[in-house]
Amino acid sequence: MSEQFSRIELLLGNTAMEKLKAAHVAVFGVGGVGGYVVEALARSGIGTIDIVDSDTVALSNLNRQIIATHSSVGQYKVDVMERRIHDINPKAVVNVHKCFYLPETKDQFDFTQYDYVVDAIDTVTGKLQLIQQAKEAGTKVISCMGAGNKLDPTRFEVADISKTSVCPLARVMRQECKKRGIKDVKVVYSKEEPIKPRFAEDAEVVPGSTAFVPSVAGLIIASEVIKDLCK
Repeated sequence: MSEQFSRIELLLGNTAMEKLKAAHVAVFGVGGVGGYVVEALARSGIGTIDIVDSDTVALSNLNRQIIATHSSVGQYKVDVMERRIHDINPKAVVNVHKCFYLPETKDQFDFTQYDYVVDAIDTVTGKLQLIQQAKEAGTKVISCMGAGNKLDPTRFEVADISKTSVCPLARVMRQECKKRGIKDVKVVYSKEEPIKPRFAEDAEVVPGSTAFVPSVAGLIIASEVIKDLCK
């Protein structure tokens, strides 16, 4: 038993830990949700992790993103995350992709090499393409719905996209998946009604967020990935 992973191995067992060590997981989007997904996967012994994001750390990320500190502002999120993963588990293999996942960039990725794909990106077109590409490759996928403009982390649920309600993003995704004949999509979503952000008239209209809502969504996603990989 490795001392580093001894506490989780007490719960999952040696066979499960070997599965996690051999697993290859791709996380698309390393922000408020995706950063915590990667954090939990690295601390759970996932052997190979692909991280996909072309954004850099900004001051506005400091309130909620695990990789965001004053010393990391201006750096690529995937570079900061890669260093963090290796600081947690030096034996982990990390593949860095400095790009946004969009229909235009989908050909850069071979989903058949992944055991699991995590969708933590923001655009509907990207999410739909990512889910469809994972389905076509026969790869497990889990998608995060809206985590912005929420204050209650206890309202998150795990469900098939067809069973979701309340969440505006989930509603759009549900309709678009139905149009495309995409079925059996596991998602994490919140039943909390979105709060209307308060902002100055000349401010940019962006979703409000906290340290404790997107992080919970990310940890729930990571737990689903771990449980599914251990089956």
